[in-house]
Amino acid sequence: MASHSLTLLLLCLSLLCISGKSDSVQAATSFIRSRCRKTTFPAVCIQSLSNFAPSIQNNPKQLAQTALSVSITRAQSSRAFVTKLAKFKGLKRREYAAIKDCLEEMADSVDRLSSSLQELKKMDRARGEEIFWHISNAQTWVSASLTDDNTCMDGFAGRALNGKIKSSVNARMTNVAQVTSNALALINQCAGNYK
Repeated sequence: MASHSLTLLLLCLSLLCISGKSDSVQAATSFIRSRCRKTTFPAVCIQSLSNFAPSIQNNPKQLAQTALSVSITRAQSSRAFVTKLAKFKGLKRREYAAIKDCLEEMADSVDRLSSSLQELKKMDRARGEEIFWHISNAQTWVSASLTDDNTCMDGFAGRALNGKIKSSVNARMTNVAQVTSNALALINQCAGNYK
């Protein structure tokens, strides 16, 4: 009888712990949704960040950092994809040139996003006006990264490059640009918390 009571007690405590974690994740997911609604691509924002709810909680800076990390990961993945495209046999000369230029832009984009993430991390040790300096640097780097993404896609402009290569690159770069645009919006929201 005592073992049944102990088992029942442990089961109840487990359910309370699970319920508490579930409430915490739901609150964090709700926070992410509310912040993402104010971005340019809210559905992409929610989809790309909801899995990170337990680590984001209700922290605007952590949300911005996570959004930047997602952007970096997607930019790196897209760069690896474009690197593989450059090795295809039978590329048109203009396709190869556009791919080569895109690779340079992607390398710059990854570097700038990484620099932006480092700027946000430096905010932990910053005080006063230093905080705004780091936020401003992060905003500048992310904006420059968006320019890199668009420049990559511009290299494939025109009907002469229509085809699978152009479609594949544009699809990937569009996604990178969307998550990066959202990251910038979330950084801007985070900056509002320090004013």
